[in-house]
Amino acid sequence: METSVAAALGASVVGVASAEHSEEVEETDTPGAPSVKGSMKRFSTTAYGAEVTGPFVFEDGGLLYSLQHPSEDNPEPFDRAGVGYFSGFRFDLDGDNDDFTEVSTPQTRDEQGVVRSGNGEYVLLAQGREPINGGAERLGVTQTPDGTDITQENFAGTQYGGAATNPDCNQFVATNDEGTEGYLFTNWENSPGNVSRIPIRQTDDGEWEADLENALNLANTEPLRSLGGTRINCYGNLTPWGTMVSSEENYAHPRVSLTHTVGDIEEAGTGKGLLAACQFWNRPNPSEIADAIEEYYDDPFEPQGFWALTGVEFLAYYLGAEPVDQADDGTNDTTPIGDVYPNPYRYGYHVDFREPAADTPQPIKYYVMGRASWEAPDFLGDERTVYGCSDGDSKGIYKFVADEPIPSYDDPMDVEGTLYAPKITNDEASVADSGERNSPADVNLEIEWIELGHASNAEAERWIATYDDVTQVHYLETHAETDWREDLGAALEEADREVIENGNQNYVTNEEILEWAEQWEENGPRGVDEELRKVPFLETRAAAKEIGASIEFNKAEGVDSVDGAGPGDFVYFGISEFNDDMADDTGDVRMDRVDGGVVYRAELEPDYNVSTLEPVIVGPDFTDPPADADDALRNVDNVYVMDDGRVLCCEDGFGGPARSYPNDGLYVYQPNVLVDVDSVAVARGGTARTDLRVSSLPAGLSGGRITVSVSDPAVAAITDVSFPDALTPTESTVSEDGSSATLRFADAGENVQPGAMDVVVASLEVRARGAGTAALDVDVHRLDDENGDAIDAEGRTGTVTTGPPAVEGGNAPADPDGDGRYEDVDGDGDVDRDDVVALFENFDADGVRGNDAAYDFNGNGRLDFDDLVSLSEDLG
Repeated sequence: METSVAAALGASVVGVASAEHSEEVEETDTPGAPSVKGSMKRFSTTAYGAEVTGPFVFEDGGLLYSLQHPSEDNPEPFDRAGVGYFSGFRFDLDGDNDDFTEVSTPQTRDEQGVVRSGNGEYVLLAQGREPINGGAERLGVTQTPDGTDITQENFAGTQYGGAATNPDCNQFVATNDEGTEGYLFTNWENSPGNVSRIPIRQTDDGEWEADLENALNLANTEPLRSLGGTRINCYGNLTPWGTMVSSEENYAHPRVSLTHTVGDIEEAGTGKGLLAACQFWNRPNPSEIADAIEEYYDDPFEPQGFWALTGVEFLAYYLGAEPVDQADDGTNDTTPIGDVYPNPYRYGYHVDFREPAADTPQPIKYYVMGRASWEAPDFLGDERTVYGCSDGDSKGIYKFVADEPIPSYDDPMDVEGTLYAPKITNDEASVADSGERNSPADVNLEIEWIELGHASNAEAERWIATYDDVTQVHYLETHAETDWREDLGAALEEADREVIENGNQNYVTNEEILEWAEQWEENGPRGVDEELRKVPFLETRAAAKEIGASIEFNKAEGVDSVDGAGPGDFVYFGISEFNDDMADDTGDVRMDRVDGGVVYRAELEPDYNVSTLEPVIVGPDFTDPPADADDALRNVDNVYVMDDGRVLCCEDGFGGPARSYPNDGLYVYQPNVLVDVDSVAVARGGTARTDLRVSSLPAGLSGGRITVSVSDPAVAAITDVSFPDALTPTESTVSEDGSSATLRFADAGENVQPGAMDVVVASLEVRARGAGTAALDVDVHRLDDENGDAIDAEGRTGTVTTGPPAVEGGNAPADPDGDGRYEDVDGDGDVDRDDVVALFENFDADGVRGNDAAYDFNGNGRLDFDDLVSLSEDLG
């Protein structure tokens, strides 16, 4: 039987060579690698050969994670994939890492073969291929419509990872108020993919038990099969509306390798050396294209993601295709599948399992959020904004914003919104004029979001459906003149060469992508022809690259925030490797190389946007000695933000260099205590109050001294300070010009309890002096816990926006009818069409977003594009 590249190397390996990077930057001693802004401890190491994936923390602080593709040489039960929890341990959820003992590094073979932790015992709840559903299925194993297990024992061909060997994301949906009963949803990172649902309950003594008799493989249910099934289900998210979202990590979706573009193919006049995997999706034996190219050309190339075409033909069998004729040696023949074949545009999405407790959950694929090799999404507290990470070389971090809260749509297919791609804008992210490379430990990444397009989920599905009937026969008959029935080998080579030269004509064409990009440049994202609106949703990566987005992130493997995250909270992004196109000589990011990766955080702004990625954890260089690398986070995979703000960081390192041991681990990142001042909008000539907050106080508070400063006293001034009754004694000094206030406070009454979070320590009155925006800078001179020990704290910056400030030109907006809404947006004394245009062109500007009430013309309590319509209607 033929084995897959993924099965041999591990399901999440994406480092298979595809096309050469422009310049391979040598790994050197990068400043700040490794480093942590805050503190970090190792909670667990997993069994040899396994990644740490799928962490989940229950309401009571209990922890579980997946044992993904462990070595079969490990002792039982750590020789087989599964999901387990840590018996006898619970996080205190008070923001402090003092609630567990750091586990030592595994130095002996006995230590390396098992799951270890400093606290609690890892107990497996369920393991892959166990009988479930009354014996009708095996856990994690996908079946054909007639109930045959899709394994290499039953079918010839390639399979993405061994069946049921790759459990990843876990999300628990409680069915009682106590959170002690419910359903555990688990991703199975294979192709065909799967998501299982296992009833679990907590016993009176705090242990968890699984009901495998009533567990389901959701891929084998009709609702998911009707969507075409799923593939390579990696990480996911628990939505604010209480459902599990599974992300499809479809590595085979790239159509152009690395940072190359479709325009590069047009300029070269050929796709040779540039084309990527998706162009060979419906080729007979698609994953063998690299071997075929090696035979065709003296200077062969490997299409990016070709190895992830393994399992595509098994996906056809899952849909009901008849297996093609087999060769005499039992391997898959190149006879084309012509009856049923998967549509490539149906894979690479976030899958939301609505009605999670129903007899059969109802899956919805969010086609409108873009197609990628999704590692993970993060659904934010506004229920409209979603950030997603696409794994692999030269991929993107994308954003989607729904027009209305997603659960408010009666039919999820009616969800509509805007898809965005990132553009890195700061000079520090590229090589300096001196030629020296900046360290990623020292440089924030500044992002502007480029709108790709706007659509509804139903529109995107209609575009996708037009390709449903394409099969492997079409590949041969469209691209080869030779009749494949007469000479299959000649027809296949002829078709391969034609696709390499001119692209696969069975799907979205290169010409359509180029035309879309040209119209996007000329008319904007909403001014393209109707038939081209499909391009950024079906070919998200290619479209983004074509218009200059920064599709350079390497192995973006994690994104998460605290449940229900809102403005002021952090979104964490895990970049497993900072190398290749993030550290070469082209593109927007050209910094020093750190093979151990970087974890960034970004603060949510009032509109749920993120514009600055701040490095908080930097992994080791792979040239570092074990003394530096053994205790550093290496190759971060999933990130999981607990309710107390700490972050679980999972490793996906596969042994490799630098360390003295081969195992991956689970680390707990404890951020520094943050002292932040709320951003505030102040009406012209008026005052407003803003609170100074401390993020967490695990060991309580005895007192502190802090200064808050206004960056531009011409815009606003601090006029007064007050303190909560719980703090005493207190003292404040406000400068004569109102540019700063120094605060001193104590907790003599011990009213602030250890473990308190989001503690208000003072309130400041701010008066507007002139129109504009100024920073409120926080300088923490000293902050002590109740034991008198200094707290590691850092000040954050808020903003004060006054006016509203001018949005166009130098004139401040005016409110001619005194209703609190500033219809004269451009401040020229007239309310006319120019005001609508001015608001539209500055809709995302700080001065508008920081004064939403001033422009809420439809009166619904928020800014949206209907405000433009309402203002226009008011003109008569």
